[in-house]
Amino acid sequence: MTAPTTAPLTGLRVLDLATLFAGPMAATLLGDFGAEVVKIEHPTKPDPSRGHGPSKDGVGLWWKMLGRNKRTMTLDLSKPGGRATLLRLAETADVVIENFRPGTLEKWDLGWPELSAVNPRLVLARVTGFGQFGPYAHRPGFGTLAEAMSGFAAITGEPDAPPTLPPFGLADSIAGLTTAYAVMTALAARGHTGEGQVVDMALIEPILAALGPQPLWFDQLGHVQPRTGNRSPNNAPRGVYRTADGTWVAVSTSAQSVAERVMHLVGRPELIDEPWFASGADRARHADVLDEAVGGWIAARTRTDVLAAFEKAEAAAAPVQDVRDVMADPQYQALDTVTTVDDPELGPLRMQNVLFRLSATPGAIRWAGRPHGADTDEILTELGLTPDDVTALRAEGAL
Repeated sequence: MTAPTTAPLTGLRVLDLATLFAGPMAATLLGDFGAEVVKIEHPTKPDPSRGHGPSKDGVGLWWKMLGRNKRTMTLDLSKPGGRATLLRLAETADVVIENFRPGTLEKWDLGWPELSAVNPRLVLARVTGFGQFGPYAHRPGFGTLAEAMSGFAAITGEPDAPPTLPPFGLADSIAGLTTAYAVMTALAARGHTGEGQVVDMALIEPILAALGPQPLWFDQLGHVQPRTGNRSPNNAPRGVYRTADGTWVAVSTSAQSVAERVMHLVGRPELIDEPWFASGADRARHADVLDEAVGGWIAARTRTDVLAAFEKAEAAAAPVQDVRDVMADPQYQALDTVTTVDDPELGPLRMQNVLFRLSATPGAIRWAGRPHGADTDEILTELGLTPDDVTALRAEGAL
């Protein structure tokens, strides 16, 4: 199980100690482009993501994606043998990713002083709910809390309805992407200094960055963004509209020229001459008029006809798709966005491909998530442990 020599991160070794989503996702993203990722799990309490969501034949499907391109081994870091083995592994690694509560690694004498002592070039990425310091640092932190605290939930939903949380791991996903970026930034710095460092990643921060200039607006204007449903305060018409055959399409008019094309398309060109039509914010204040014009036109036509007309008019619209539509969408098929991976446990699997295409050194899914501890003996043997050493670790309960 080796990465293609053309993969850009070939030769990078990552120890994934994290559980659930943000930290493991960062490790997956590195593995997708050639890094050797060793997933280290507790011997009797594996990563809970193995049991999240639907399973097939007792095998968790989410894990098949999150665990792809990773070798798996077990290790109890609280045992003396487990601690010693992790330090030996850290000597060989470039990156360690963990998401224990602050102080947990230190409790096991595996904090930054100990890890950097055995490998000064190591990058330690620490992913927590609230960061390594501050009044909330020791609280349990999950993506849901970040989605609530960041302001995301407060602006999501209809104006007269409760704040809305996303039905998927939004904050974790954003933090996973950001952690991979942070690790690569720290590795680039290592190229200049020769030394590793600690990445302190808090789930509550990347999602706040993704929400845009809300703090700036409040600081300078006292402006608090309200819930507006599918409408935007910055442009109109904008939203989802029901078609004659009971499906939905989304329309965006972020560009003035597109807004004008939409009005011509729906037979209301006179609205373009209204003084308020000249800017997105002013159009947003007249969203009722614009939604009635666009929504009425769309409601009289099938989705196929609506999309064809918008494309011909060079106006921006897209179908509101569920996963069935995504799997059949010709653009996704052309990009191989959902690709097929052969798996020895479940056979061919279809899952999202690597995040982007590189023309010269592409990434790849080499294998899907492997069983708990499947590579333990192989990895320890590569580390130089003898069969007697491995037996002793098992007797101690460290494996």
